[in-house]
Amino acid sequence: MSAPLQRGLLFAVLCATLAGCAGAGEQGTASPASPTESAALSLPATYKDHNVILVSFDALQAAHVGCLGNPRKVTPTLDALASQSCNFTRTLSVSSWTVPASMTWFTGVYPSEHRMTNKFAVYTSREKKLANLKDLAPNLLTLAEILKENGYATGGFTGNAGVSGGFGYEQGFDVYFYEKGKFGGFDRSIPKALAWLKANRDRKFFLFLHGYDVHGQHTPAAGYDYRYVDKDYDRKYTGSEQEQELLREEGLERGRLTLRDADVRFWRAVYDEKINRADERFKHFLEAFNKLGVADKTLLIVTADHGTEVYEHRRFDHGFTLYDELLHVPLFIKLPGQKNARVIPDQVSSIDLMPTILDLLQVRLPEKAKQQMRGTSLVPAIQGTPVQRDVYSETNYRDYTFKRSIITPDRWKFIYTLESKTRELYDLNTDPHETRNLAQAEPKRARTLEEKVFAHFKSIGHDLTRHSWEIGLNPVYQSQAKDPPKK
Repeated sequence: MSAPLQRGLLFAVLCATLAGCAGAGEQGTASPASPTESAALSLPATYKDHNVILVSFDALQAAHVGCLGNPRKVTPTLDALASQSCNFTRTLSVSSWTVPASMTWFTGVYPSEHRMTNKFAVYTSREKKLANLKDLAPNLLTLAEILKENGYATGGFTGNAGVSGGFGYEQGFDVYFYEKGKFGGFDRSIPKALAWLKANRDRKFFLFLHGYDVHGQHTPAAGYDYRYVDKDYDRKYTGSEQEQELLREEGLERGRLTLRDADVRFWRAVYDEKINRADERFKHFLEAFNKLGVADKTLLIVTADHGTEVYEHRRFDHGFTLYDELLHVPLFIKLPGQKNARVIPDQVSSIDLMPTILDLLQVRLPEKAKQQMRGTSLVPAIQGTPVQRDVYSETNYRDYTFKRSIITPDRWKFIYTLESKTRELYDLNTDPHETRNLAQAEPKRARTLEEKVFAHFKSIGHDLTRHSWEIGLNPVYQSQAKDPPKK
């Protein structure tokens, strides 16, 4: 029996699971459904010559998605999609901000390997050179390049900034839209993506759709209506980009902020309004796409590059830590013809996305691409095979900090900060919000996980002991672009 046929049979037998997102717990994992809620998907496991749409809701924290735990039902479109998709409820990003995290989708390697770890490859008083994939990792093939080589039309429509074409994201794309100087939303990227889809619906295609709608540096075109804000809030804050930036920078400078409970509720309400607005725009995209008549030939994947912090650890924004509010992201994979949910509560990594897409499509892979993949295809997980492996993440955000982490399948998490050699250990089973550092109380476990972190990075060619981790300046935003000390 052939491998694809075996997969198809296994898929039909093993995919009787949860229906919908109901029962999501505090950590965003869904509880098992009753037998009456379960339904076999009876779908194939490979989709050769099918289309692919990859959608990124930039900075969407998993806990703010309705079906992943948000008591406010701000994501009816995503929730409906999840009820007809393979829903990976415990997906963790390889990094906590856009540039390194998104490039891993397109290369299948860790940020330390593609080296797109900051906006600038060089930032000194004498030289300022933007990071670019071709310069930093010229031997890597991108997902778009591989699909284009296999006859796909490739189009990317984005909000610029961290996924700007100037960083090399455009490699392999026939068309790659971004507007310099903007944190653009779906209101700009969706119309152009739909026009491209209409022009290419008679070809097999790969579409990357991205928007900054929920990001702290994006404001709705018509402003906020404060739909979720407490009616008696005194409006100390308005939710502006400038306020968010000041809170972000103050949190970085001081280590933590002090806000009133009312202010925290306000900022989380504004974040939810942004999410709700993005969800509505995505609904219109799906409606228009479904009218093209190619949905039954299209894999639809919706995720986020990373989450964001809204005072969970008394700071704002993302990039500077590896806590769950920054790493835990949604991941929905809707297979053509799928009508029921398949909920996978095992932890997986965003680095698994590229090998999963290539596995589902059964495209011809150059040997170099096969050797390149660090992640693992999630097709067996969709079929019912449990996932039991460690997940690693990293950040060198702005050269402000250098952190590495591991989360084990039994939900122990270890974070190592390289510049200060500080260690954090959390039992996510009893402390999902990462408030009790057990590194001193559990020294043996902390040491074991520290050794695993160092061994992992050494195995991919990055010996963490051979580098001097000095805090520097590598700006992301123009307001931070001050000249560093001369060297």
